[in-house]
Amino acid sequence: MKKALYLICIFIYTPILWSQIQFSEQASLLGCTNSSYGTGVLGGGISFFDFDNDGWDDITVSSKTGEPVRFYKNNNGSFSEITFTNINSLYETKTVQWVDFDNDGDSDFFVTSNTDSNILYENDGAMNFTNITTQAGLTVVGHTTFGASWGDYNNDGWLDLFISSRSINDLTIPNILYKNNGNGTFTNVNAIAGISSTNHYSFCSAFFDYNNDGWQDIYIANDKQDSANILYKNNGDGTFTDNSVNSGTNISIDAMSTSIADYNNDGWLDIYITNTNNGNVLFKNNGDETFTNVASTTGTIMQSVAFGAVFLDADNDADTDLYVSGPLNTNTNSLSAAFYENDGTENYTIPVSSGFEVDLAKSFSNAIGDTNNDGYPEIVVLNYAPNNIFLWKNNCSQINNNWIKIKLEGVQSNRQGIGSWIEISVNGEKQYNYTLCGEGYLGQNSAYEFFGIGDATAIDYIKVTWLSGVVDTIVNPTINSQGIIIEGTNAIMLATNNEMKNNNIIEVFPNPNDGYFNIKTSQNLMNSNLIIKDVLGKTMYNEKLLNNTISLSHFSKGVYFAIINNGINTETKKIIIK
Repeated sequence: MKKALYLICIFIYTPILWSQIQFSEQASLLGCTNSSYGTGVLGGGISFFDFDNDGWDDITVSSKTGEPVRFYKNNNGSFSEITFTNINSLYETKTVQWVDFDNDGDSDFFVTSNTDSNILYENDGAMNFTNITTQAGLTVVGHTTFGASWGDYNNDGWLDLFISSRSINDLTIPNILYKNNGNGTFTNVNAIAGISSTNHYSFCSAFFDYNNDGWQDIYIANDKQDSANILYKNNGDGTFTDNSVNSGTNISIDAMSTSIADYNNDGWLDIYITNTNNGNVLFKNNGDETFTNVASTTGTIMQSVAFGAVFLDADNDADTDLYVSGPLNTNTNSLSAAFYENDGTENYTIPVSSGFEVDLAKSFSNAIGDTNNDGYPEIVVLNYAPNNIFLWKNNCSQINNNWIKIKLEGVQSNRQGIGSWIEISVNGEKQYNYTLCGEGYLGQNSAYEFFGIGDATAIDYIKVTWLSGVVDTIVNPTINSQGIIIEGTNAIMLATNNEMKNNNIIEVFPNPNDGYFNIKTSQNLMNSNLIIKDVLGKTMYNEKLLNNTISLSHFSKGVYFAIINNGINTETKKIIIK
């Protein structure tokens, strides 16, 4: 008798865990409808910046003629469109940027245009805005401005402005370097500083320190092949020298972006420049005031039509990835967009299914921020009609790599800490971020700097080198957290999703004061520790709190920092003794 054979199949369900980079487009799902750029000359700008300082990255979108600039407030991970009084530009806009030009702690708004004047709106601290363009000395009607970048070229603690002009018809319209006078006004210093007085078809620029001498240089992307890119070396005396030829950065291409990062973590800033079909450029900084184009050898050349570009560590594995957006929207062999994953050895590849392969929109500028404060950066992209913006939600948190996010607040340096180096060490391995305002092609990234540390469970230290020369070092900071470092404190003020900077645990008053102040809190501060430091980080006072009234009447006039720790929370307050 033959025995019957039975095949028993057992199916075991195993949940899918992402082990690779994965993004999904969620703009409409998260509330960013009615956000298309429309149409216009070569697209516009986009900002992923926390404009109301509540700890959540918001989105600002430029627009075509007849449409307003649009603002999308982040409400704990989802967005709603809002309006601001007196911000009502209805002509074609390009760069949209939030910047604290007057160092008063709130974000002012700057917008450029290729058809009308640029506009600077001053924030009164309550998100009410006043057009101060004329009184600030920034009115330039018909300047055909595309990009704007902010930096402190003379290290005086005030953010200066560089605007980029791309004029096809009037070659007498120059780029302009505006010196911030510290009194609400700006002065055109082209002639004094040595900035060219002719038009170079410039899309955008970046302030950065390419030779690590403590002074911010300027790199400019110029559109036409008969106008080479320009690198201005800062001489440290208020003047610049054109070092384009000697540095090897004087390429003549259809240059769109000036994206800056230290992609290989060697402590020298590199430049990524987008282009048309002849290929993008990745300038590796050789550390001797020269650069080498390594786009082909690193795999980042693209050879399509590209505009916006941004560096980010998408999966927090401690190396720097790259995203590039472009306007091609057909199923051809040319890429509409490209995401390049860094393998940790300075080689980049395009993942097979990262999510971006479904992108067929006509795209221009892009920027990174953190939609839900999980430490994994998202990407927003500005698109032509009929597409709304793309909000590429980062799903890599499933990988469970560790991270930290850092925001800076200057005291001697400019309030936003622009131009600062942030260095971290993990098991002796270094990473470097450099703070900019005005990135890529008409973009603005989050004020937070993102660092991924992979499966490491601790950070040796964070070191911030400010433009003022002050250096802050924080040993063994808390990982998987976001925090603010105030210049001169050697401390990090941590925040959580439910406890951002504006929701203060501790209130200090009066402030400014004459040497006497009170501490108010809903928590018990008795036997908490109070440390007072000066702006150079020197500890001036270190005592247990015995009551809520503090006397510093023997201190000299100036700015100090009170660091209060009750064993559960640590908070840093700036104190001004007048």
